[in-house]
Amino acid sequence: MIPRSVRIELEEALGDGIRFGVPLSRHTSLRIGGDAEALAHPSGREDMARLLSICAEHKVPQRVLGSGFNTLVLDGGIEGVTIQLSRMRRLEERPNAGVRAEAGVSHSQVTRFCTSHGLSGLEFASGIPGSVGGWLSMNAGIPENEMKDVVREIEVMSPTGRHVRHLGRGRLRFVYRALRGLAPGSVILSVLFGVVLSNPDEVRLGVNRLLARRADTQPLNVPSCGSVFQNPPGDHAGRLIEAAGLKGLRIGGAEISPVHANFIANIGGACASDVLALIEAARTKVHKQFGVWLAPEVRIIGRPA
Repeated sequence: MIPRSVRIELEEALGDGIRFGVPLSRHTSLRIGGDAEALAHPSGREDMARLLSICAEHKVPQRVLGSGFNTLVLDGGIEGVTIQLSRMRRLEERPNAGVRAEAGVSHSQVTRFCTSHGLSGLEFASGIPGSVGGWLSMNAGIPENEMKDVVREIEVMSPTGRHVRHLGRGRLRFVYRALRGLAPGSVILSVLFGVVLSNPDEVRLGVNRLLARRADTQPLNVPSCGSVFQNPPGDHAGRLIEAAGLKGLRIGGAEISPVHANFIANIGGACASDVLALIEAARTKVHKQFGVWLAPEVRIIGRPA
């Protein structure tokens, strides 16, 4: 529990940028999750530094939620301070360098910006939901491209809020659906993407092609967290789950999507325990039938109810 004195200190530092006892079901793409003990929306680097400093001084746990995609928050909620960066959304072209985006910039904002400015290189990310910070921490991508292919540099604040570092591509360790090597509690502030000048119509064509493919193959009209499992080497998690006969399986208000078997949807009133039960059912049956243990891609955070 956050002591009352620390709550007061946080309120004095962030003003309306922090609230307490906030249902995280309003802040995740699955529309599932218990309460955040505190939910912070720092408005910039100074706010972020003050927030991290207070948390470090009083040993209050903190973590970045981002925009809540690719995340399952358990029904018992999250202790300490949960951080969202939705107020840190500056986006600009750097001539001869690329595009600089703060971590709270949304996926649609990046797509619109690159399309209107005729900047090519990020078309593959069109429709990958979430924020720039989430893209980086998950090394988001498709089979042909990932974030590691377009990142030139990231800006990171230390867990205490005292230092900001710029880490070039050569100092970053991207792996499948993760960015490794940052100190626990560090916060990504921004990224410099490498892009090239192109014709806006050609960029738009590439974007529209990928958006159409997503619309045809993914359940975009219901709350979900995106891909639930990592693809095992040489195969696809969705193919294995479908071959195991699990498409359409429901537990409570959660369902393995009949559109794409690697998606679990909230079809009405689902709780985190429903989703966890489907995850376990899929892993168990796929292993029994094919000898493959599927590794979760979705991040599971928080406390059980």
